[in-house]
Amino acid sequence: MTVAYGRKLDVLRTLFSYSNAVAMSYRPPTVTLQIPAEKIDGQTVTFRPVRDGINSEVSGVIQVVERANGFSVNASYVVGQNPPQQSHVYWFDQSEIDAIARSLTKEKRRILIVDDDSDSTHLVKILLEKTGSYVVLEENDSAAAHQSARSFRPDVILMDIMMPKTDGAELAVQIEADPELQGTPIIFLTALITKPETNNGLRIEGHRSLAKPINIPELIDQIEESLPHTM
Repeated sequence: MTVAYGRKLDVLRTLFSYSNAVAMSYRPPTVTLQIPAEKIDGQTVTFRPVRDGINSEVSGVIQVVERANGFSVNASYVVGQNPPQQSHVYWFDQSEIDAIARSLTKEKRRILIVDDDSDSTHLVKILLEKTGSYVVLEENDSAAAHQSARSFRPDVILMDIMMPKTDGAELAVQIEADPELQGTPIIFLTALITKPETNNGLRIEGHRSLAKPINIPELIDQIEESLPHTM
């Protein structure tokens, strides 16, 4: 279809006016913040932009905009893995920003994973940190694990049993004898036991245990049950 130059300008003006009207008619939600604005502005968060019709997790950097009666808070995110990618701005409502504020202020628990299988430890690290509740350190050299624990000061140690150099049982004895680490919960992750034994509460050397391959929700339950609940 051919459009005369003058007519084309009219069409463009109409489209431009319409898009401006749509933009001006949208009012980002005004929210109150449970924490100071500077504590949340610039933070990277993972969220689901459900009002944009997207029910999968995306990542974006928070921007806080001060209003006369509160704040508006958004995060930019990109849809699509390959070009052309589309950039969007998502404005959080009160319930969403409350949840984000709670996650940012919650103290993250420190988890040390000791296993010579680096692929396994890395997968567990990713899945645990994705919850937003944990900071995870991987240690694939069992001979260095005791020193790593002393430096990292974990809240919980996840440990394989069958490892070269120093096995898990020996390492557990070292940690229990260390005044700086005494009382640190240890959970054995091992293929030496079965799922039914795990379900029956089997303990190894008095420590909790989970059968490999690891079920992450079960692991999280074990971690949370191991932690002191004084916070």
